[in-house]
Amino acid sequence: MAPPLRPRPRSRPRAAAGTLVAATAALSLALPPGSQAAATAAHEHVAEAVAYEAEAARLSRGTVESDHAGHSGSGFVNFQAVTGAYAEFTVDSARAGTAALELRYANGTTANRPLDITVNGTLVADNLAFPATGAWSTWKTVSAAATLKAGTNTVRVTTAAADGPNLDRLTVTSTGAADTEKPTAPRNLRGDKEPTATAVSLAWDAAADDTGVAGYDVYQHGQLMKQVGGSTLAATVDGLDPETSYDWTVFARDAAGNVSAASNAVTIATRPAPPDTEAPSTPGGLRSTGRTATSVDLAWNASTDNVKVTGYEIFRDGAASGTADGTTATVAGLKPGTAYRFKARAVDLKGNRSAFGPEITVTTSAALPGGTPDPGAVSTLASGADVPWGLAFLPDGSGVFTERNTFNVYRLTKSGQKTLLGKVPQSETTGGEGGLMGLEVSPDFATDHYLYFLHTSTDGNRIARMKLENNALSGYTVLLAGMEKSRFHNGGRLRFGPDGKLYASMGDAQSSSKAQDRNSLNGKILRINRDGSIPSDNPFGNAVWSIGHRNPQGLDFDSRGRLWQAEFGNSVMDEVNLVQKGGNYGWPHCEGTNGSCAGYIPPKKTWSTASASPSGLTVVNDHVFVATTRGERVYRLRIDASADLVEQKTYFQGTYGRLRTVEVDHDGDIWLTTSADKDGTPGNDRVLLIDIQYTGGGRQRGTPGH
Repeated sequence: MAPPLRPRPRSRPRAAAGTLVAATAALSLALPPGSQAAATAAHEHVAEAVAYEAEAARLSRGTVESDHAGHSGSGFVNFQAVTGAYAEFTVDSARAGTAALELRYANGTTANRPLDITVNGTLVADNLAFPATGAWSTWKTVSAAATLKAGTNTVRVTTAAADGPNLDRLTVTSTGAADTEKPTAPRNLRGDKEPTATAVSLAWDAAADDTGVAGYDVYQHGQLMKQVGGSTLAATVDGLDPETSYDWTVFARDAAGNVSAASNAVTIATRPAPPDTEAPSTPGGLRSTGRTATSVDLAWNASTDNVKVTGYEIFRDGAASGTADGTTATVAGLKPGTAYRFKARAVDLKGNRSAFGPEITVTTSAALPGGTPDPGAVSTLASGADVPWGLAFLPDGSGVFTERNTFNVYRLTKSGQKTLLGKVPQSETTGGEGGLMGLEVSPDFATDHYLYFLHTSTDGNRIARMKLENNALSGYTVLLAGMEKSRFHNGGRLRFGPDGKLYASMGDAQSSSKAQDRNSLNGKILRINRDGSIPSDNPFGNAVWSIGHRNPQGLDFDSRGRLWQAEFGNSVMDEVNLVQKGGNYGWPHCEGTNGSCAGYIPPKKTWSTASASPSGLTVVNDHVFVATTRGERVYRLRIDASADLVEQKTYFQGTYGRLRTVEVDHDGDIWLTTSADKDGTPGNDRVLLIDIQYTGGGRQRGTPGH
């Protein structure tokens, strides 16, 4: 088979297109990069500054332009030559009090162009002067004082004369000590009322906070289900599936956005649905809509049901081979030039199954040399694994993988020989998604013998490295700390880029406001040097590479050195992003393409959360493979000339259960790990090997896999 395209060219990603940026005031700290002291100091200064790009404001008689150099964000606002044109900003304040409003502007005329400023409808600056700056590309600032209320404020900047300056950014700086104290965890979470078939009621005891609890967030296994006010100690969550166990936790938050540790966890099952013994109708019209040497595309006509058809079961040669949500499926893992028999049946909410429709026979095509990576036969390399999470490859072609909950690191050959290399010290779980996660092999492993890890510890999430020599790990060294942890949303992937820097995906630790805080390392894609120091060309002077992420995980680079990233959404959309230096991807204001998404970088691909929950991502010959947990399938998408993801194929849906990690090895084959972590049974996962057939198109070359 042809080797996969895995080049590592040097690249310099272009600047961010995002506009709304939230940040605490910058500090110059002479502290070791990533140290806990650095992380603490960055959040205990007196002044808090939050910057709002003008192009993200609500505009009246103004346009967004970018033809003058030196602006921040993606542009600036050029007001029309009228009195009363305005830009209106929505400004959140953790507490009531005074604040400084700093407006960055340019005025290339010789005349003063004054503005009026109102806060929540009250005039705070009348006819404020914005004098000439000398050129439209010369930017200066003008400030005014204002009083903000706790919560959401409206700041409107209005032209007071016949024309205004070009407006670039509003920076709001609150005075007084910042509130960094988290509320205590809610106690005694419990079931409140009897559950129904579709709803669960919860109650808990109040949390405490130095400034007062502003609200409570109700989570179901990492998914935010409901928010209630700080005086409410109960909630009912509906829209659930009947006869299903749900894992619940509650978090308290204050007005400053500080989030408590998790409450105790409780598991509550919904009641069975009303009796239903009626099976769906038989799906008809089963047909093949395409085939390769290793897969067959199927389609059929939809079934009907008295309640609801929830899916379809696909059988190959008389045995179950997968499932489908809708009326199409791709059956992969086949042999070239071989005849296979297929049939399908429908399933409803109660588990009633229809009769099978007529069986069809389809013969796969012959194998052809080329560059399109098609999944072929699947075999098991290792069983008895416990949530295998990180996976990378040594120069000799053997794999190395981590186990999230045991903190073990194993070496695994392609012949199936597994060797325990040791544990990563100071690791701990979070009772959810934290533990020993990401793994990467040094680009210079042949000489330095370093393995890199991302793991949860007592004080948060860390990036560390150890030496692997004589099949044993040693020399544990912390490279970057200061990433907060939570029961869920710990991110966790690592990937060396073509620039030699180490990239990491870090979740928001269930505190969504951190995603827009440039000085927080949570809700970000991070980038560090191999020794943990901060690269001089990082956009914000710290380890942050991009902002506005919820729970990013899978990372990989394409043939042009561009970084692709998979991300868990909350309840609407999961996504794949093309990551840009300094880019803002919108969370928590925007989830996928849902919400207030203007001014943020849109995702390249979205799915419903029920059909994805993407954890692993790898790029092979400019085809993106994504492994999904809740979706229990692998997606493949081609990167086209416009950097869009096209020609989606779906493989192995329902065949191997929850899927965590997908990586391509030096031979061009794919290793895939299962993730049965939600069943509570340790040691029942596998590492699978997918024989990739490269067919259709020219043979491509590149640096081998990790």
